[in-house]
Amino acid sequence: MSKYKNVRSPAFVLDETLLRKNLKLIAQVQEDAGIKIILALKGFALWQVFPLVKKYLSGATASSLNEARLIYEEMGCKVHTYAVAYLPDEVEEIMQYSSHLVFNSIGQYERFRKERSAVITSKANNTEISFGIRCNPEFSEVEIELYNPTAPGSRLGEVSSAFANGLPEGVEGLHFHTLCESTSYDLEKTLSAFEEKFGHLIPLVKWVNMGGGHLMTGKDYDLDHLIKILKRFKSKWGVDVILEPGSAIAWETGVLVSTVLDIHESSGIKTAILDISFTAHMPDTLEMPYRPWITGATDPIPGKPTYRMGGVSCLAGDYMSEYSFEKELQIGDRIIFEDMIHYTIVKTTMFNGVRHPDICILKENGELELVRRFGYEDYKSSMS
Repeated sequence: MSKYKNVRSPAFVLDETLLRKNLKLIAQVQEDAGIKIILALKGFALWQVFPLVKKYLSGATASSLNEARLIYEEMGCKVHTYAVAYLPDEVEEIMQYSSHLVFNSIGQYERFRKERSAVITSKANNTEISFGIRCNPEFSEVEIELYNPTAPGSRLGEVSSAFANGLPEGVEGLHFHTLCESTSYDLEKTLSAFEEKFGHLIPLVKWVNMGGGHLMTGKDYDLDHLIKILKRFKSKWGVDVILEPGSAIAWETGVLVSTVLDIHESSGIKTAILDISFTAHMPDTLEMPYRPWITGATDPIPGKPTYRMGGVSCLAGDYMSEYSFEKELQIGDRIIFEDMIHYTIVKTTMFNGVRHPDICILKENGELELVRRFGYEDYKSSMS
């Protein structure tokens, strides 16, 4: 905890050394498997470290015009872009930033192709844009429906029957995304379903994008197995393979520093009220739900000082169930939430106008860099 002693609370702190460690591992997978791995901004978009990311990965993927422009301007490369639907007045600008453009439906692709054929042809010729369609293999090991893109009736991608007339003219790639912090064995099962449903189309394309959810930097992830199945797929079909992990890039690379403001007791339950909000600053903890680890704390142990962690917003459910500590908490104590860099900063809000955490980078030389401090004007401008 000492390395965070100079951090003003609340603050997200990215450890640059840990980020580079993850990037080196992922780069080795990329080299050994002969594929491309790109950063998904939906999971991690701290653009101040994009130059570091670019040293190891093959680019980045965007889900909107804003993400595409951010990659183009701050990473200095063309973007792999996919959106559930493209806004008509944004697609031409998106194409300026994109090397790959994936459509969620055949109908949307055909409509854009018909309505903007001159623009699409011109942009594609000038910037070498490769078009793709998202597929739904109708198989996923993800158990939480909120994060399962293949649930019945899913709006994400086309099922195999949608390709009854074959591959649309001009389409060079297929994309699927069915995983969420998953293993290589989950990917292997997904590939079997994908090949069964879309195998007749794979020889017709140049590339297959296997989306995100590949937690290759996680503990006990079988990297050798991942490399094996990727090499096998690439060799079998003769296509380029692209992965775009979100969580794996920044997995366990930083923390959220918070402070105890009050100790509240009701019906025998003690709640440590913190200067952060779970709903505003760590929404996945309530949505998934995901229970974060706290440095020096454990799951409840009878006889030890035990507290709920309470957020500072007015939402009744803005809390985490009990944690136990070695000693009683005091006002002013630091509470360090571990692994709080991926899918946190990108999803934060300014609900209730509570103080937004600073964003800091702990540099490899030990220097703490304050990247951003939010104030009243940030809150005001986000409201209208």
